[in-house]
Amino acid sequence: MATKAIVLEGGSLRCMFTAGAVDVMMEKGIAYDGLYGVSAGALTGANYVSGQPGRTAQVNLQFVNDKRYLGLRNLLLHKSLFNFDFLFGEISDSLVPMDREAFDKSPCRYVAVSTNCLTGGPLFHEKGRCGDIYAAIRASASLPLMAPMVLVDGVPCLDGGVSLSIPYQRALEEGFDKVVVVTTREHGYRKGPVSRPVARLYARMYRAYPQLVNALLRAPRRYGQELDELDRLEAQGKVFVLRPPAPVTVSRAERDTEKLRALYQQGVDTCRAQLPRLLAYLEG
Repeated sequence: MATKAIVLEGGSLRCMFTAGAVDVMMEKGIAYDGLYGVSAGALTGANYVSGQPGRTAQVNLQFVNDKRYLGLRNLLLHKSLFNFDFLFGEISDSLVPMDREAFDKSPCRYVAVSTNCLTGGPLFHEKGRCGDIYAAIRASASLPLMAPMVLVDGVPCLDGGVSLSIPYQRALEEGFDKVVVVTTREHGYRKGPVSRPVARLYARMYRAYPQLVNALLRAPRRYGQELDELDRLEAQGKVFVLRPPAPVTVSRAERDTEKLRALYQQGVDTCRAQLPRLLAYLEG
């Protein structure tokens, strides 16, 4: 029987598209043998593995305008735009509980991708093998300049998207026969180069981590190369890609809940429309 993996791109609150798509998959009982998530994709993927449809959307819609969750105040108090102490603490423990037992016991191989600040390369943190998978998820979603580094098994880490935005190649290399990829940008999207002011800020903020600075400066070009290769693999039928059908106007720290709901619904509608093709791919 073919082994199946799903790969989830990051993009902070643009993950609402992903949330809609994977909620439809959970509704239809589509299960995967492996899940690879980057940044917000790692957060969304954890709710897939724990079997909690709707949780990603509920957390974001309920708390996006709560100063305890998101805002410049958190940069001053917690050195992070998103308050991960609140997310992994009170939200996950009691307000919108995460089923950690189901997550831990799930047979799905779960991998969160972060960036090693010492080498500038990606790290793959696997549930059951990583010393603290929740620290790894936090590291994967910790945006440069907007969050502190997170120690994972003694290694300082940041956002996985710095070094590897869409780890479909990892899934293929690890032997999965069918790989479904959910992106948070429309087809043809490319990032512009890092501006000089931001490059100088990276150099100043991370002067003790030159390989991280190099990775940050290379990130837009590498991302474009990832997307080019993804297009090639999709054309060959080696991967199946779900992506927004139109340019995404939701920002990383979007506070407009109507826009977030619309992006979530777009994920739902896109996945439902693609279900026959998706199932044919997975079962073929």
